[in-house]
Amino acid sequence: MPFHMTINGEFTDVSHIDPDTPLLWVLRDHLGLVGTKYGSGIAQCGACTVWLDGDPARACQLPVGQLEGRSVTTVEGLAGDTLHPVQQAWVEHDVAQCGYCQAGQIMAAAALLARNPTPSDAEIDGLSTLANQRITIRGGRILETNLDTYPLLRMPRAPKVNVQMMASGYAPTGAGEPALPPLAPAVGNAVFAASGERIRELPFSKAGFIV
Repeated sequence: MPFHMTINGEFTDVSHIDPDTPLLWVLRDHLGLVGTKYGSGIAQCGACTVWLDGDPARACQLPVGQLEGRSVTTVEGLAGDTLHPVQQAWVEHDVAQCGYCQAGQIMAAAALLARNPTPSDAEIDGLSTLANQRITIRGGRILETNLDTYPLLRMPRAPKVNVQMMASGYAPTGAGEPALPPLAPAVGNAVFAASGERIRELPFSKAGFIV
């Protein structure tokens, strides 16, 4: 049975994909749109944020079978002939750290500005306070709309965490944000900017690149 949806403005046939497949994996594994990232897998981190009919939604919690006729915009489709203003600001202000979550952050920020071009500081803070409040998510959407009343989690209120490092013979595996400090991507980007050579393996070594 034909099954279609619009993805980044293009009419797309997804009939061959299991309808229970989350949209996130349809985008990444079937359509090659890898800008949308896997983070928590339970709609808590926002790394997989896309627009569903113009509203931000968590792609990890959206079965593709429920999206017939719907319109999805990913970070790849946010720009037109030029970068979206949020993307341009991201570049100009060198926002990215490790960069893993930035696609979701960009999509959330752009959605906020589309609804309200002059948001208050409280509304802007609301984008980053999901860990400080009980959030109701249904169908990949956050049901609460009063982000302007959410308190921002400040360092003095953050819970104390005891971290214990344990030796392991296993290489890093699984999905989610990679256990790499922001330093490695920053050095890699600096080398690319200086030499045009892209570092694609860790750890770095002198043999791996020449500046």
